Amino acid sequence: MSFENQPILGVPTNIITGFLGVGKTSAILNLLANKPDDERWAVLVNEFGEIGVDGSLVKGQKIDKQKVFIREVAGGCMCCAAGLPMKIALNQLLLKANPDRLLIEPTGLGHPKEVMEVLTSAHYRDVLSLHKNITLVDARNLSDARYTNHDTFNQQIAIADTVVGNKVDLYQAGDLGKLTAYVARVSRPNTKVILAEHGAFLLAELEGDAIIQEKSSHHEHHHHHHHHLHSKLLASEATIPESGMLKAINEGEGFYSIGWRFSSDKVFEYQKLTLLLTELKVDRMKAVMITDNGLLGYNFTAGQLTEVVLDECSESRVELINNTIDELFEIQLLKCIK
Repeated sequence: MSFENQPILGVPTNIITGFLGVGKTSAILNLLANKPDDERWAVLVNEFGEIGVDGSLVKGQKIDKQKVFIREVAGGCMCCAAGLPMKIALNQLLLKANPDRLLIEPTGLGHPKEVMEVLTSAHYRDVLSLHKNITLVDARNLSDARYTNHDTFNQQIAIADTVVGNKVDLYQAGDLGKLTAYVARVSRPNTKVILAEHGAFLLAELEGDAIIQEKSSHHEHHHHHHHHLHSKLLASEATIPESGMLKAINEGEGFYSIGWRFSSDKVFEYQKLTLLLTELKVDRMKAVMITDNGLLGYNFTAGQLTEVVLDECSESRVELINNTIDELFEIQLLKCIK
């Protein structure tokens, strides 16, 4: 397979996976910040919600944009619908970037085994060289049955060549032991376990061939519970209406996502917005916002809000992921607009 006039062959490719809020985007930002200066890297980001925030978070932070190419697949697991959304985005990204390395970040609710099936298909056999699968895990979640009983959480660990015990600075006594024991039980023999803070680990961990597992059976595919409306334009790609706001809801794997896009003329009051986001009671929130205190990116997980300054943000985007929908949040969010 070749793209345009120049064949693209053997691109080193890593899947960076992990459940909701574990720090995948932070890990990718750290990797991009430390990539060799002369290399072109491509990142394919998959999001559960239709709004698409992760791509904007990565693009908006200070990375060498001349040699980093980012493409987003929003609206649920990109392996669904026979992998068509993923293939289209991946082909376009490879054409544009002709990269020295490709990083793929499936949604935290996605199915990495099926992503692997797309990447190992005949279509990409010569184009991609699958290097180690990296799975981030917050060991504190191993005491929570919502994680350990979730098929996707376990599948992410099962396909790992290396498990990164992220947020180690927050661990309590016994958390590391739980992590190593759980990986030994769920993953393959000799799966490597390393520790990280803020998703930071060495580039050397990306090197080495991935261990390719047998393809999932047809029966396994019936366990996926995503709500997709592929016949309509995703909210991440639609034109924002004259009202200046666009809203989208997605559902799957026992979670809802609800997100909003706001036109660039909508400026949010920093103090009101920060107070609202700090008091959230959801599993996950991420946002890129135009505020009266500058362009800002937000992450909320495990009851903690983090904020980063962005150097680029063309519009405000907010997305919540939770097992229920809070109907009042939109009213409160609109009150933050100046």
